[in-house]
Formats: sequence, structure tokens, C-alpha cells
Amino acid sequence: MKTFPASQLIINADGSAFHLHLKPEFLADKVILVGDQDRVNMVASFFDEGSIECDVQSREFHTITGKFQGKRISCISTGIGTDNCDIVMNEIDALANIDFATRTEKAEKRCLDIVRIGTCGGMQEDIPLGTFLVSQKSIGFDGVLAFYHDRDKIADVGFEQALVDFIGYPKKAAVPYVVAANPELVDRIAKDDMMRGCTIAANGFYGPQGRVLRVDLAVPDINEKITAFRYHGQRITNYEMEGSCIAGLALHMGHRAMTVCCVIAQRKIEAANTDYKPRIKELVRTVLERI
Repeated sequence: MKTFPASQLIINADGSAFHLHLKPEFLADKVILVGDQDRVNMVASFFDEGSIECDVQSREFHTITGKFQGKRISCISTGIGTDNCDIVMNEIDALANIDFATRTEKAEKRCLDIVRIGTCGGMQEDIPLGTFLVSQKSIGFDGVLAFYHDRDKIADVGFEQALVDFIGYPKKAAVPYVVAANPELVDRIAKDDMMRGCTIAANGFYGPQGRVLRVDLAVPDINEKITAFRYHGQRITNYEMEGSCIAGLALHMGHRAMTVCCVIAQRKIEAANTDYKPRIKELVRTVLERI
């Protein structure tokens, strides 16, 4: 059985995970991840009255655990970016599957259902603002998964190579990785009323998503190429910034994970909706009912 020294697994004096400040007993088997720490309160506003067990915040990481229609759920904010999601995924897995008292791996593993709820930019003309879009596959521009063993065993390397070749991907950038969401969880959340697609998780909001301000891009027409790309009938539908790390590490760790976003920008027609919060509330309630 693996043992984890203090330099590898940092545990706070109160017995909580280092960054999240969450104790093992307060992590539910159903986890909703959101980027915005304030959105945790919005999710928790749907919880059953009097059911909240914990409300803890450290830096951008805010966790509330409670119940929705009797289902125990933890909502955790990740902040922006896959680097933050690397922290969150490792710490919730540690909370679930490592005994903090003995620093040893548990013999019986917990499998978490993890759903990221976020916002995104649509990349195809037929994806209107306000669409709920589920990422059946996530495409990581961030490189996080390459730091973990056997990265290729959980990735669609054919898709990756085709994408790199088609768009002329910058040679000094991290090679994109492509990972699938858990199909059972996708079917449970998406049902027949949400769009499904392939989503890029960009490692930045501006250049990595093809936005140009004062500094030009290495691949000036990258978004046109991304929109035109096809691989065995699959196309790239949207941009967001966290889903690839969540999907990839969940596969490594034995959890079920997926991302669903509300489309608040349409990159193809250069449109955006900044008044999207009512639609996000609708998405949150739908996910809570189906998770």
C-alpha cells in the first residue's frame, strides 16, 4: 500500500487538504466544479434548507457541501485554468482515497461523479448563444496531462496528431491532448436536450483562444482552421479553460467526470452575451436534478 510523505501530500494542522482546506468527511461522492467562487453560493442556494454541512474558503477555492432533493453534493470552485484544476482534482482524490491519519492509500476506492459547470465560446455557426454544450471530448492546450505516467493510454492520439497537422500547431507549444468524458455521466446529464461536442480547454483567454489585442498570434488564422477541422465526423465546437485536466485526471484516478457549459460567446459571428446568469441558473438546476 502506498504511503505519502508530508512533502507529497501536505495536510493542514486541522486535518484538511492543503489548498482546499476541506476535511475528508465533508467531501460528497457527487461533486460540482465551477470556476467562479461566487457561483458556489448560487449553486448552494438550491440546496435543501438546513442541509449545509460545511462552507469553507481558501484563496479561490470555495467549497459548500449540502443536499439537493436528498442527494449529498459538494460544490467546489476551481478558479480559472487547468493549473488550478490539477490542484483541485488531486486534492479531492486524496480526500476520497487516502487515509489522512495514516497517509496511506485506502484499499477500497471511492469513485466520484464530477461535473464541471462553466461558460464557453461557441466555434460553429449553428451553435447559438445560450446553448448547453456537453464536452464528450476535451482537447487540452495546457500540457498538464504530459506530467503524468501513461498519458497516451487515456488519450485519443490519432485525433491529436490530425489536429496538430491540420492547424499547423506552434512547434514550441505543448502538444494538445484529447480525452473523453465518462459516457454514462454524459448520457445522464445531457439526456436528449443538450448539444454534445469536442471542446478545447485553452491555457489562456487571449492568444491561446485566437484573440488578438496588441500582440500578434503565432498562427494568425488558428480559429478558422479549428472551425474547419474534422476527424472521423467529429468537429471542435467550443472553447473553455478547465475541462481537459478534469477529464484526463479523472480517467487516471478512476472517477467519472465531464464538463457542460453555457455558450455565452459566438466566436464565428463575433457575438457575446454578458447577461447570461439566468441561463446559468437554469443549467445549474438541471445538473443538480440529473447528477
